[in-house]
Amino acid sequence: MNRRIILVFIVLFATALGCCRGAFAQVVTDSNWTERVKTVSLCRGGVELEQPVLTLEGEDRLLLRFDVLGAEVGSYRYRIQHCNSRWQVDDLEPFEFINGFEEGPIEGYNSSFTTRVDYVNYYQYIPSQYSRFLVSGNYVVTVFDPDNGDSVLLTRRFCVVEQSLKADVQVTNPYDGASIMQRREVDVSLGVNDDYRGSNIPPTLNPAWFEVAVQQNGRLDNMRRLQFSGYDGGALCYRHRKENIFDGGNTFRWFDISNIRTAMYNVVKIEDFGGEWYAMLKPLEDRSGKSFITEQVLNGGMKVNVWDRTNKQTEADYVYVNFLLPMQYPFMNGNIYVVGDLTQWLLDERSRMEYRPDLKAYTLRLLLKQGYYSYQLLFLPVGEKMGLTATLEGDHYETPNLYNVFVYYRSPNDRYDRLVAFNQYR
Repeated sequence: MNRRIILVFIVLFATALGCCRGAFAQVVTDSNWTERVKTVSLCRGGVELEQPVLTLEGEDRLLLRFDVLGAEVGSYRYRIQHCNSRWQVDDLEPFEFINGFEEGPIEGYNSSFTTRVDYVNYYQYIPSQYSRFLVSGNYVVTVFDPDNGDSVLLTRRFCVVEQSLKADVQVTNPYDGASIMQRREVDVSLGVNDDYRGSNIPPTLNPAWFEVAVQQNGRLDNMRRLQFSGYDGGALCYRHRKENIFDGGNTFRWFDISNIRTAMYNVVKIEDFGGEWYAMLKPLEDRSGKSFITEQVLNGGMKVNVWDRTNKQTEADYVYVNFLLPMQYPFMNGNIYVVGDLTQWLLDERSRMEYRPDLKAYTLRLLLKQGYYSYQLLFLPVGEKMGLTATLEGDHYETPNLYNVFVYYRSPNDRYDRLVAFNQYR
């Protein structure tokens, strides 16, 4: 009888431990956890479109901005946590990764002025004025409401890099020689640079201790982990593998709602209905069979802007933006998503277009702050995790995609994944 009790206890303990580990291993994404949170940005130096990447021991800080719909000011707080290379919160204690406070109140806020939609614009520098990061790696900042059971409002990811190694990036034709007009290959080589001394990395680079990740634009669904292919002198090379090859995609679509008095680029009309603004975009088209479109646009980014006001952060209004993709019949084997900063690059219910048989079209409505937005349409087949550009955008090797390269390092003596190099290729 005693043995049975002990066995049951062991099983229950193991089950509980497994559940804890499962929760611990949850991957962090850039997410708004409530519909009230809008227009979140996390940029180096507060400059829009700057990647949220800081240099260890550097002077720059990140500026977090976000709106919460409604006129009431909330007493929100933020918390910083360290993550591993797969964006799972690790077990480092705060005193191990930051000198100062890892948690604090959101100190800056201003209420909207002369807008149809009431909101409060919050802002916070990260790290705070008298704090600094002690180690490199992936980080996440979480904003929560202590007055509402610590409910989470948003999560945003950022990085701190050592730049103790050099990551050279080369974008070429695919090594397999197939579909060279639609695809590009991203090759990476790792070597030492002037900051190598004092990095605690052995002179002979061991590929087993490195992890190289490549991100195309801001997409999360096609993030690649490259495989080591060999040495070139003393450099580690990550070349000529299927993981290195990306579909080219097409120039991003875009629209401008900076002016709500008149329709601007790719906007058919703007109307005031029931005290709210509604914008109808120019009907979208299937571009998969068309030639490459040459246009200087943001690669899925967004910029808040308002033509007839002085303070875009608090005087820009919110507009219901309507997307319409005419199509005689719906896809039976997948869904269409509007992807970019405007939907946090997520393939979820908020970005999924719905087919309307009465309109014979796919539709989506998003509540967006006045400004400039770029995006693309991805088709996600049923059961798959990676969206396809070929279905509605087309793939072209000429597309000026942005590739972000992250190099992580962890030796048997390290307790966390270090970010030892970061590079961009445009």
